[in-house]
Order: sequence, then C-alpha cells, then structure tokens
Amino acid sequence: MKSITEIKKLLDKLEDHTADELEDQDIDFKKWITRSRHDAISQVIEMAICMANGGGGTVVFGGKKAIIGVPLDIDVNKLKKAVYDATDPKLTPIFEFLEVPEGTGRLLVMHVYGGLPPYTDTRGRGKIRIGKDCVPLTGTMRRRIMIETGESDYTAEQLPGRPKELISSRALEELKEIARKERAPEELLTLNDIDFLASLGVIHNKKLTRAGLLLAGKESAIRKYFPGYIWTYLRMKNDIDYDDRLDGFQALPLALSRLIDRIMANNPIQTIKQGLLHFEYRTYSEIAIREALMNAFCHADYRLSGPIMVKHFPNKLEISNPGGFIGGITPDNILHHEPVARNPLLVDALTRLRLVNRANLGIQRMYHSLLIEGKEPPLIEEQGEAVKVTFLAGKFSLPFRTFFEEESKKGRILTVDHLLILQYLLRHPEIDTATVAQICQRKELEAREILSQMEREFDYLERGGTGKGTYWTLRYDLYRKLSLPGHPERDRRIDWEAAKTRVLSVLKQRYEKGLSNAEIRQLTHYDRHQVFRLMKELMKENPEIKLTGKGRYARYVWSLNA
Repeated sequence: MKSITEIKKLLDKLEDHTADELEDQDIDFKKWITRSRHDAISQVIEMAICMANGGGGTVVFGGKKAIIGVPLDIDVNKLKKAVYDATDPKLTPIFEFLEVPEGTGRLLVMHVYGGLPPYTDTRGRGKIRIGKDCVPLTGTMRRRIMIETGESDYTAEQLPGRPKELISSRALEELKEIARKERAPEELLTLNDIDFLASLGVIHNKKLTRAGLLLAGKESAIRKYFPGYIWTYLRMKNDIDYDDRLDGFQALPLALSRLIDRIMANNPIQTIKQGLLHFEYRTYSEIAIREALMNAFCHADYRLSGPIMVKHFPNKLEISNPGGFIGGITPDNILHHEPVARNPLLVDALTRLRLVNRANLGIQRMYHSLLIEGKEPPLIEEQGEAVKVTFLAGKFSLPFRTFFEEESKKGRILTVDHLLILQYLLRHPEIDTATVAQICQRKELEAREILSQMEREFDYLERGGTGKGTYWTLRYDLYRKLSLPGHPERDRRIDWEAAKTRVLSVLKQRYEKGLSNAEIRQLTHYDRHQVFRLMKELMKENPEIKLTGKGRYARYVWSLNA
C-alpha cells in the first residue's frame, strides 16, 4: 500500500521513467477511461478485485503515458458504492484525490486492502495481481488462494486404515535421527511411534494424515495415496544426456538422506592450504543443498503429477519441485517476504522437529552459506507450475572466507545484505541505492541505510557523487585484500575510458538519430546514473555532443555544426 507521499515521489520519476517501470505488486497506474462513465467504473471495479486478490495495493487513475488527470465531477461516494455492489465478497476501497499541476489538476488514488480472497464480481469473474499484471483468476489461481488462506491443506486430509499399517519404522527412525541432529526436544523423540506422530499433529482422530504419510509412511502406502509423488536424481553429462539416474518414492526423511548422499558423492572437494593447515571445501555447500531440498519437499504441490527433481550438471546443480509460488512470493521478493506454507500441516510438523522454521530463514541460509565462500547466490526461478533453485559451481575464495571469519571474531555480524553488496563490488566498480535495492530485495530507503552503515560504521565503502548521482565503491585496501591481484582504480578507469570511446564511436555513426540514456546503457552495461556521469564527461571533452529533448525523450547527438 502506497502513501500519498510515496506516490508523489513516484510521479516525480515520470520524467525519466515510464509508468510501467514504476509499477509493482502493490502499485498500478491507469489512464481514466473517458469514452463512457460505465467503462470507467468497470475498470475501477476490475482493479479493486485484482488488487484485493493480490494482497492489497494502490491504483492511481489519471496517469499512464502522461499525467492527464481525471474528470472534476467524480463522486467518490458513488464509486465506493459501485465497487461494493459489484463485488463478492464485498470490497470497500478508500478513495482520495491527489492534486497535480498537469491535465485536469488531480488524480484519483484508490487504496484496496487485502482480506480473505478470492474476490470476484457478482458474475463470478475476477483477476489477481501477479507482479505488475492483473491476470485472470483461473481455477488454479483460486486453488492457490485457498491453500494460502488455509481453506485447503492437502496434507491435512485423513487417510483410511490404522496408522500402524501405514507407518514405516525405518522412515520414523531416520526422521528422529535427523531431528536429533537439529536438537529437537528429546522428550518428543523418546515417545513411541503413534504418540510421536500424534504430538506432531499428523494423527487426527486416530487417523494418519497425508502429512504423516509423507514423514513416516511406507513406500506402498505413499504410492497409493500420493499417485503423483516421485523424486528423481539425474547426473547430467550435458543439457540432454545423463549417465546416472535414481528414482524413489520413499518418505521425506529417507528421500532427503538418499538425495544428499547422491549429491555429495559427486560434490568435488577443494583443498585449501592456509599456513600449516589444510581445509576442505565442497563445490556446493551442504547447508545450501539441505535447505533447497527441504524447501522443495515442503512447498511441492502434491496434487500435481511431477517429480521433485535434482539435476546435477558438471557446472551447476538444479533442484525443482512441482507447484509455483503462492501468497505473493516472487523471485524478486523471496529473501524478505513473510513465509507462506502451501502444506501448513506438513510444515508445522517439521517446524516442531526443528527441520524447518517459520521465519523464512531457509532462503537466507542458502544465500549466506554460498556468499561467505565468495560464490554467486542461488538463482531462484518460477517456471510455469514449478519452482527451480540453481547453484553455480563457482570457485571458493579463501581471502573472502578468511575476511568473514576475521570480522566474526571482532563481533561484526555480516548479514546477507552486506555479503551481497560486497560480492557485487568485487565484480563491479561501483554501486548505488537502486542497485542495492534490487539485489538485496529492499526498498531504496533501506538500501541507503545499509550502504551508510557499511561506509561509516564498517569502513568498507567510499562515497562518490551527489544527490541522485551518489554511488559507493569498495575501499581500495579492502578490494586488494579480497580480490585477485590487480589495481582496482586502474582497472575501473580503463573500463570507463573504453566505454567513452565506444559511445563516442557510435554517436559519430548515428549523428542524425543520436542515443538515448537507455541505448547507452545497453552499449556500456552501466546504470542510468553512471551513464549520466559518463555523458557529462564526454560532453565536457567533446563540445560537438549536444543534449536534445527532456525526460525520457532526451537524446545525445553529435552535432556537425558545432
């Protein structure tokens, strides 16, 4: 939900951005439909339903490609009644006007609070906000919402038959052993099998639930009551061929054990000599592997027919599960989003055993275990009705791992945010708040605070530029300590001069059309503020370069008449 102050700040950016670039899960810009009042009201109703199903948000009417405003005779009370009358369950958005200097002089802002979806119109039609789009509320989407709101938990369904006939003693033994290593309460682990499962909540009314079957069931029972369940390990030679395969239908603890054993058997060890000691590090962190596998089993949609898949390539490891993201989680907000369980009963039982947690720490642990070794963070993607996590086989960095240990001994706790920024600056010459907000999945205000802390308290960074052009670089001595041999300032200057030469060459070839900021970004791989500084230098050195137009229509041209 955006405040009026936040919306004003977004409107200020329309000079350099399109409305589409400023939109997000909880904010949308719409042109007011002027052809008919009926169509305009229908759009308001549609957007209210869309935002409510997506968890709530704000819609600004009257500005899209340009700020035109809304008619001055709009009656917000009538609009509120129209939305209320046309929605099921009933929605009561909050409307307010925002004064602007352009167009009619005002915009209409609609705030929609998330409630208990799904919401539709009175004919049963509806949409849901997914990222920047309002997509149809299909049957699959409705099912996701029901799972998210707790109205439907497939793993909570009770199974016929006596629990003892469905339980595998081997699976139970493995489950307790894993839980013991995670320091689960001993009084829980010493209970007999039935009492143990009952205390986890997976036996109800003397009936075993699907969650209980996943945790401790016999393979034959799992095949019967989970017809789509299977896990598969493939050791890939390349993108299309594999030389080793393992399939299984066992309960979660047995599956987890077998998959980890298989992965670790093909997880090369790198021996690092440090003084008189030799340390061994795996290509893929075991912590990251375990967390990714637990996520895959916890959040899989077991109603879909598809495997929990592990593909082990020579240069990467992929772990995927059937079932896309739910509850507004996306790859762009997963680091800090509140956890949402597709299978609440299963997750609750694993939480009691301390095998997972409800604070979304699993993703943080994955990132952290890779970043402290100087490796890339995991790549998390949603591919249709599946989620895939990819670990790249990057090289271990002894300087960075040593630095992390030294800082820890000083009592300085480096978070995932700090590690992401440091790793970025080892690969790029500078960083700004917009980039930090993107890679750390934070708001720009939070990003600025993190950068300021790393500059003032930790003394890791140096600040450059002013205002919107402010940027940060890694301190020279720290860069030398953490990176490969080389001179960072020299390397950065060479890259900078090479970019200027490249842009200058293209400008001379395209002297009639010129180049926009966006086109220069494609040429140089710099961000908008870096391009602004680059072109400022070029214009100072080359009077032939002129800036024409304003805002997003601005272009740099090579003037033959200069």
